Amino acid sequence: MKHYQKDFLQEIAFPLSGIGTGGISLSGIGALVDWELTGRPNKKSVNEYSHFAVKAERNGQVVDARVLQGDLTSHLIGDPYAAHHHSWGYGQGVNRTTLAGIAHFPDVTFTGRFPFAELKYACDSMPADIRLTAFNPFIPLDEDNSSLPAAFFEWEITNTSKEDTDYTVAFSVGNPFRTSEGGRDTFSREGNISSITLDCRSLTPDQPAYGELTLSTDSDDISYQEYWYRSGWFDDLTVFWREFSTCGPLKNRHYDDSNGYGKQDYGDMATLCAKVSLHPGETKRIRFLLTWYFPNFVKYWDAAGQTWKHEYCRRFADSASVTRYGYENWRVLYDRSVRFADALYSSTMPEACIEAAATNLSVLKSPTCLRLEQGEFWAFEGTNATSGSCEGTCDHVWNYQYALPFLFPGFARQILETSYRYSLRESGEMMFRTMIPLGEPMWKFRACVDGQMGSVLRFYREWKRSGDDEWLRRYWGTVKKTLEYAWSPDNHDLWDPHRTGVIRGRQHHTLDVELFGANAWLNGYYLAALKACAEMADYVGEADSAALYREIFQRGTETVEAELFNGRHYIQKIDVADKSVLDPFAERDPGIYNGYWNSEKNEIKYQFGEGCEIDQMVGQWHATLLGLGDIFDPSHRRIAARSLYDINFKSMREVFNPCRIFATNDERGVVICEWAEGVYKPMIPLPYTEECMTGFEYAAAGLMIQEGLLQEGVSIVEAIRDRYDGKKRNPFAEIECGSSYARSMASFALVPIFSGFVPNMPDKALRFSPIMDGDSRSIWSVDTAWGRFERVGNSTSLTICGGGLMLEALELPYYAEVDAVAVDGQAVEFDFADGRLYLKAFVENTATVVGRLAD
Repeated sequence: MKHYQKDFLQEIAFPLSGIGTGGISLSGIGALVDWELTGRPNKKSVNEYSHFAVKAERNGQVVDARVLQGDLTSHLIGDPYAAHHHSWGYGQGVNRTTLAGIAHFPDVTFTGRFPFAELKYACDSMPADIRLTAFNPFIPLDEDNSSLPAAFFEWEITNTSKEDTDYTVAFSVGNPFRTSEGGRDTFSREGNISSITLDCRSLTPDQPAYGELTLSTDSDDISYQEYWYRSGWFDDLTVFWREFSTCGPLKNRHYDDSNGYGKQDYGDMATLCAKVSLHPGETKRIRFLLTWYFPNFVKYWDAAGQTWKHEYCRRFADSASVTRYGYENWRVLYDRSVRFADALYSSTMPEACIEAAATNLSVLKSPTCLRLEQGEFWAFEGTNATSGSCEGTCDHVWNYQYALPFLFPGFARQILETSYRYSLRESGEMMFRTMIPLGEPMWKFRACVDGQMGSVLRFYREWKRSGDDEWLRRYWGTVKKTLEYAWSPDNHDLWDPHRTGVIRGRQHHTLDVELFGANAWLNGYYLAALKACAEMADYVGEADSAALYREIFQRGTETVEAELFNGRHYIQKIDVADKSVLDPFAERDPGIYNGYWNSEKNEIKYQFGEGCEIDQMVGQWHATLLGLGDIFDPSHRRIAARSLYDINFKSMREVFNPCRIFATNDERGVVICEWAEGVYKPMIPLPYTEECMTGFEYAAAGLMIQEGLLQEGVSIVEAIRDRYDGKKRNPFAEIECGSSYARSMASFALVPIFSGFVPNMPDKALRFSPIMDGDSRSIWSVDTAWGRFERVGNSTSLTICGGGLMLEALELPYYAEVDAVAVDGQAVEFDFADGRLYLKAFVENTATVVGRLAD
């Protein structure tokens, strides 16, 4: 885990949100930012003066009082892009809602250990060691407890002085509803829980804008202020700080209505305080919980403004019920989340790889992801400042991420199921975006090769991870139709009408245009899909289909190796000067020449030809992760992977980039496509050619590691993480088409790559084959269980951290012999041959294997 300090805190925004619930973020200096409670993005936003503060009192005097935030070092002249409260912008100085004008901490250390943000505060004037642990639960296989509309804060305070001292932590939050609209702050106490609920008296639960926000603590010694002083100018902040920094508890202030002089256009502030008394060296903890309940999600990107309920409304009636649940289950939620973090961060991988895998899980806690009314998972590609980016759980983007299938397989299966039900035409053509509310008219475009064939691979993956034969049989006809659309007479893009195993027609893809002619990149998806479907066809008893798919696969792979490998890497086979390539598609699309023919240069636009393209073997990356075996010739793969590293990985200092700039100056990255010296580059090549997009880069790095280029792959991951260092960019929100971009979760594939983990649950079998010598640790999961894998010396153990596992085979190719096997502490019978261990046992806690390692 990485520690951030000083200037490297400035871009950090760590999400404290449930999956699909909306929420807030914690900045690197400890500020509460990105208030997105409704589920709509609201980047760089603040909620008035919402913050934490602390004071120390001793012998009737205040020793020190300060805001629990670090130094602000950016936009000190004024933020030219600011558009929120009190932001006069450039030339007006720092926005006062940052509280940079109040005493704060000069030394803050931020440690991100997803799902935990841990902050340490230090100041010579404050006689205390102060630490914050903030989180939202993240528990593999537990979708609902990972989707709580709540932010958990636990403060740990140690008295570093030589005298008894009282410490008060104040949690201040602004009402999201304006005073003029009827904003209302109400204190209540239920058992040991003290709360202030912020809502709006003029709204009813059925109105789209309705919502409520509750701040609470379970501390015994509390004080509170329902309302800060209402007045003009900045009197409210002046009076609050004078009152808080005075010795003694806060006195309540209450207004019965919204009348009176004050800032009617902003919401009232409320503060809840908790106090602890500490002897020298003593440590105590204070817990606060922020919960929200904005039940009506508004489809804000549509003029019709349709609304539906957030999924969490099925489980909670209001923010008070979320609060009760949070305190009743705090310890369990915390412990189970710690168990996950411990397993992930103890994995035997280079530090940059662990960071990449872990930090990008933040995407799931961002407004990129939604849960629909009945719990269905749905998502954008990423998140813009105030809107989602590119709707519809886009197939060819979400293809790359390996976090959902590994941690929340139910969501991964929902994506497929909703696509099959709402985005698949009778012909087998799949629209790569699913519109919401579910049942809306389909997305009107063409199918994309990587999205459509990638969906076949995803289905195969979920079947292999679950072993759910009934699910396979229920959807098998749909999956077949999806694959066979490649040669369907209804496929007017003419992908592979003669079943040659090579797609040569019009091929839409994730870079938003179409390729023409054979290319290894998109054909790799096709070949992998054929191979996956052959295995599934055999399993369901369709031998003829299996044979056909294997025949097409064999023809295709022979052609790819013969025609598309140029001795250094895989290419696209096209004559860009041949306008007739476009002719077969002109009858249905007369505009194709305007779109794709460069009449000045007399060549087809948006192709890459002999260029070295980053995804040329992405089909193999998937296939190896899924246990499908060879898609491309192994002797060619390593050469191509080496060439990809040598040609495409570079400093951006001298790179011409007319596209989006995700890496600059001396930063290093893998560009989407590059042409070696002496190789012709089309005048208008593939779009985004010069960009560095992290999801593609992680897939390329993972492929290199799979092919034995460990140092090269790791160096790419390190370069990406150097770009996201907290100073230049947010380490917890990698960008592509928006921040918190889904494709960045390709980084999670590094986990099974390093452990060699491949599940085969139809056979109730797991495979582990760590790529690094020596002791090895990793996290693993299938649909029914998750846990830790550990190889120490000649002993291997599988520890269950959640669920249970029926196990009949373990592939451990690093053993020459196995001497003993125990399950849950009891010896069990087994057979062992060729690196495969056969047993039959239900594992509730631990399975242990001891044997002689292979040379």
